Amino acid sequence: MLKIAGEPSETVSDVVFRQIRRDIISGALAPGAKIKLEQAKERYSISVSSLREILSRLTTENLVLAEGQRGFEVSPASRKELEELADLRTILETHAIGLSFAAGNLEWEGRIVAAHHKLAAAEKKLLAGDASRTVDWVRYDWEFHQAIVSACDSATLMATLSSVFERFLRYHMLAQSFRGKAVVDDHKLLFELALKRDIEGARVVIRRHIQSGVEHVLKSGRIS
Repeated sequence: MLKIAGEPSETVSDVVFRQIRRDIISGALAPGAKIKLEQAKERYSISVSSLREILSRLTTENLVLAEGQRGFEVSPASRKELEELADLRTILETHAIGLSFAAGNLEWEGRIVAAHHKLAAAEKKLLAGDASRTVDWVRYDWEFHQAIVSACDSATLMATLSSVFERFLRYHMLAQSFRGKAVVDDHKLLFELALKRDIEGARVVIRRHIQSGVEHVLKSGRIS
């Protein structure tokens, strides 16, 4: 997912899969862009046959579209998909919050404290106008939300939420602007509610947080 460091058991295809997926989510591969196999082969240093397999895997997440004999292209971005992803993320994350808050222990609290510390530091830089910290913020944002739900004890739920979160994140990368103080305040409040084990309070914040994210992307004018 957003994890960059590879595992020793990973194959070259696994590494390239993550690289292409990350390039799509970051916007380096733009929505609707044709993926030319010969060029992509050189860019990612992998065979065309392996590249086809990787791109086919990415179609299952709707990040890539297969065009039959015409090859592949990056899935377009649309308001409809953005809203569908927001709804799905809300359902998954609010459910995971309930499970995690009920089961979380001291180690779980420690993960939340550490994740929020890094996120808050990156957000402070962004609020001061240092756009170079955007990449850090993207990583720390997921790490914080992941820490919040990390005690849910469901690998399937975590994997599904991670996939949806990143597809939702693609739209924020396309918007090309930081959401500002409101998102910082949401994260601080969510941090406090997690340590209090306030499930309903955290769910209210998450719903608002996700919906304001949708509104921010739409206001950017980059999604039709």
